[in-house]
Amino acid sequence: QVQLVESGGGLVQAGGSLRLSCAAPGRTFRSYVMGWFRQAPGKEREFVAGIRWSGDSTYYADSAKGRFTISRDNAKNTVYLQMNSLKPEDTAIYYCAAGPTMSGFKDWGQGTQVTVSS
Repeated sequence: QVQLVESGGGLVQAGGSLRLSCAAPGRTFRSYVMGWFRQAPGKEREFVAGIRWSGDSTYYADSAKGRFTISRDNAKNTVYLQMNSLKPEDTAIYYCAAGPTMSGFKDWGQGTQVTVSS
């Protein structure tokens, strides 16, 4: 099991930016696929972005394409989600996840709140 710790959430105005970080202290997740998910109040958790261990393959939900960028630094055991042009509908708890495949996330962080005001 990989322990994941998210940070970087907060309150931002529409059109602003935030960068989320997800660290795996004390462990290497070099071989893991990493992803970001989010869950808004009253809604199911949804996939936002994913990245393979090599970092050369990334995947995005349609809602994130063109605005969000996922990246990873395996030397730092950290994955990032740069979020630009934020909208009120991006308001949610954002979760970091790790797993052996893009369809098999099994380890989750505690989540970080992102709130976008209009």
